[in-house]
Amino acid sequence: MNQSELSIATIRSLGIDMINKAKSGHPGMVLGSAPALYTLFTKELKVNPKDSSWFNRDRFVLASGHASALLYSLLHLSGYDLSMDDLKQFRQWNSKTPGHPEYEVTDGVDASSGPLGQGIPTAVGMALAERFLAEKYNKEDYDIVNHYTYALCGDGDMEEGVTYEGASLAGHLGLGKLIVLYDSNHVTLDGPIDLAFSENVEKRFKAFHWQVITVDDGNDTEAILKAIKKAKKKTNKPSLIIVNTIIGYGSANQGTSAVHGAPLGIEDGKNAKLSYGFDHEDFFVPDEVYDDFNEHVIKRGTKKYKKWNKLFDNYKQEYPELANELLSAINEEYSLDYDEFMKEYDFNLNEATRATSEKLINLIASQNPTFVSGTADLSTSTKTVIKDGGTFSKDNYSGRNIYFGIREFAMVCIMNGITLHKGIKISSGGFFVFSDYFKPALRMSCLMKLPIIIPLSHDSIAVGEDGPTHQPIEQLSMLRSMINIQVLRPADAYEMCAAWKIAIETKDKPTILVLTRQGVENVTHATYEDVCHGAYIVSKEKERLDGILIATGSEVSLAIKAQQQLLKQGQDVRVVSMPSMESFDQQCDEYKESILPNNTRKRLSIEMGSSFGWQKYVGLDGKSLAIDKFGSSAPANVVIENYGFTVENVVKTYMEL
Repeated sequence: MNQSELSIATIRSLGIDMINKAKSGHPGMVLGSAPALYTLFTKELKVNPKDSSWFNRDRFVLASGHASALLYSLLHLSGYDLSMDDLKQFRQWNSKTPGHPEYEVTDGVDASSGPLGQGIPTAVGMALAERFLAEKYNKEDYDIVNHYTYALCGDGDMEEGVTYEGASLAGHLGLGKLIVLYDSNHVTLDGPIDLAFSENVEKRFKAFHWQVITVDDGNDTEAILKAIKKAKKKTNKPSLIIVNTIIGYGSANQGTSAVHGAPLGIEDGKNAKLSYGFDHEDFFVPDEVYDDFNEHVIKRGTKKYKKWNKLFDNYKQEYPELANELLSAINEEYSLDYDEFMKEYDFNLNEATRATSEKLINLIASQNPTFVSGTADLSTSTKTVIKDGGTFSKDNYSGRNIYFGIREFAMVCIMNGITLHKGIKISSGGFFVFSDYFKPALRMSCLMKLPIIIPLSHDSIAVGEDGPTHQPIEQLSMLRSMINIQVLRPADAYEMCAAWKIAIETKDKPTILVLTRQGVENVTHATYEDVCHGAYIVSKEKERLDGILIATGSEVSLAIKAQQQLLKQGQDVRVVSMPSMESFDQQCDEYKESILPNNTRKRLSIEMGSSFGWQKYVGLDGKSLAIDKFGSSAPANVVIENYGFTVENVVKTYMEL
């Protein structure tokens, strides 16, 4: 047995042991793809395990996250902060080796993964970020940003539609530093892949403008290395390396779905190890294997790391302004100073919040050189274009406007990848109702604490003639229900300015900005602190507090008008604007009591969306003026009136309390 065979046998054996000990896991891909990832890690992957966040490292995404035992074995052997004891705690409570890879839980994991399909578009985002930053910051003799993005995917990824959304855009943009290894074992959990899948992946990816390379034998490390080197030489196309493997290689059930997602067990595991020529106790690593990884991963990576650091030190001396700019971006030092904007802005405009948002996007772009804006084919409607920012394309990688096309799901996956890469703040928008398309990717943003920004326009039944298919109802409730997110629905230009400042300066969660299509009156005079609190008194009661109207977005001005009418009927009410439920919930009890006093039971919430979630604020004695049915096609003012969002109906509904 030569050195590479011994190392691969060790990787496979560790995978078997981890899964057997946990009595849970997915050995199939671990055993089939071990040679491919061994070759990548020891021969081509540029990393420094002792500084796993090194900016110019190669990125790696395990798209098929269920094969996590394979990645953990490689990270341990490569010298990352992952001990043998950590491997033995695979899939256990509070361990560094969870069932699927988790960003910032396990050293060396560049992205959380597991939901099939999302890995490739996430890698696309990383490759896109590399190209943008290289174009902006590299100078002659100074390739400061120069690395590859790799991913390992399986048959399941190829069945998910979002894979093709991302792959299509990657090919269109000519992202030549993206290399995907495809473990093609022709088996999924239910059985042979031909139960549900028979297309020609090679031809499909070639049609996407990818280079496609095939390795006939997944155990042939020389052929795998040759394929990776060939992929790296193709600079104007991403590459797909189809590696034909045998799922569960070495198991008595190899080649079948029986080894996809269940431990091999003691007997089959031992026999599999013997078939590799590996006859040792569980969790054994020969010294020669540690030496192999030390020589070909740690030492090789350290040498490249030191060379880059020296290069960057010289770069800082020759281009100090650019170097500081890049370092600030890597450290996520983004901000918005809108004081001059507030002085110059015409608050008599009564424009849609999407229009105010566009002006703020351009202000942010002028203050933050690596802020980029995108769109899911709706820039003229969502108002997301950075003027004079150029279009990101294979002819202009410095463009600050990214056109994702009608690919909402892939758009947010790619935004995740861009943000994971670091160095870019990404905002990209669409129609609010189509947040349904990207929710799974947004969930991963929340899980990874990624501060992406998604401005979503056309926020209510005020969309009008396009009707119920385009009028959001339940989307606000859906997004607000998510964990680690901030959803902001600004009422006017005052709240809009504060909302964008919050969004651009947030570092640990995604921000959703929910924007109107129709014009709104600028009525709040809100401060940044008001919006940061999530809710505040926008119009105080005159003398006594009889009740409270709580509103968001365009409905705040409606609530203020209703307040005036209610006063004429002897009801002295307070109007509270609540741009962010999440932020309000985080305030201290004293502040919450000052806004919504517990002894004031007459409360009415006003929002053109689902009533779900409002009971927390209106209580059992209160009521919600909301919409719990689908919209209707008609001019906006007609729809709004027929759904009861008029001063008269607000007054009537309140008086019924």
